[in-house]
Amino acid sequence: MDFTVLADGLAFPEGPVWLDDGSVLVTEIAAGRLTRITRDGRKQVVADTGGGPNGAAVGPDGAIWVTNNGGFRWAHVEGMLIPGGAADDYETGRIERVDLATGRVERIYTEVDGRRLSGPNDLVFAADGSFWFTDLGKSFAQFRDHGGLYWATTDGKTVRCAQYGPHLNGVGLSPDGRTVYGALTEERNILAFDIVGPGEVAPPFLGALPGRVVASFAGRTLLDSMAILASGKIAQATLVERPGIATVHPETGATDWAEFPDLLTTNIAFGGPDMRDAAICLSTTGRLVLARWPEPGLRLAFQA
Repeated sequence: MDFTVLADGLAFPEGPVWLDDGSVLVTEIAAGRLTRITRDGRKQVVADTGGGPNGAAVGPDGAIWVTNNGGFRWAHVEGMLIPGGAADDYETGRIERVDLATGRVERIYTEVDGRRLSGPNDLVFAADGSFWFTDLGKSFAQFRDHGGLYWATTDGKTVRCAQYGPHLNGVGLSPDGRTVYGALTEERNILAFDIVGPGEVAPPFLGALPGRVVASFAGRTLLDSMAILASGKIAQATLVERPGIATVHPETGATDWAEFPDLLTTNIAFGGPDMRDAAICLSTTGRLVLARWPEPGLRLAFQA
């Protein structure tokens, strides 16, 4: 697919958010900051969060809400920046609120039911102002801390674990708001969870096999973030063996692919007047690129 480079030299960009002036906000995980990129490619640091700001979204209050994974160790491999286990100064994962006007960063959630968040990864707001987020877990030298699928309110009072355990990365909501999708990075599955109440999903037939499998990917094609198209299809970022964006029909599993030249093509977000402008993160090479998508993305709750 044809694309143009909007910005390069970014420190592992993820979490693209289209802002109302046409600029794109990204997290720079390796630098611990949020950066706004204008349509002429200028970069402006909006906030320094520390840790590892990962996913981002505009909330009902107009602030930017961030899933902060707490930070990674990093390796330089043949010109690529590659994330690894927990950073030496890792403290905790957290959900943060960032005031766009002032850059003030507030920690809203650091734990659920007395258990700390490990590595919050991505989030999506529902129309009622609540939000779903994933926690990919965290890798340490001798063990792996697991996360899951969570739901929370923006007042800092209510956060629930809807599904504990799987290595959930990307998250998205169906156009009717009745289904939450999650991408299992290492298991290479897209799962669908039927929403049955505030922060509740239908229980699985077998506890060890949560959700319904929408699509599976072969070999070493791993999964990262996702976005939802207006048609209800899933635009799934894919890694390693076949990096790019896979467009998946959630009912049939039929898949089309747009390949991109970065081992870790991590994120896609839609904006523009017709919602066909796609901002895509080519993360190991530090680039944010723009492409015209064949069909429009779904306008997110609270997206201008």
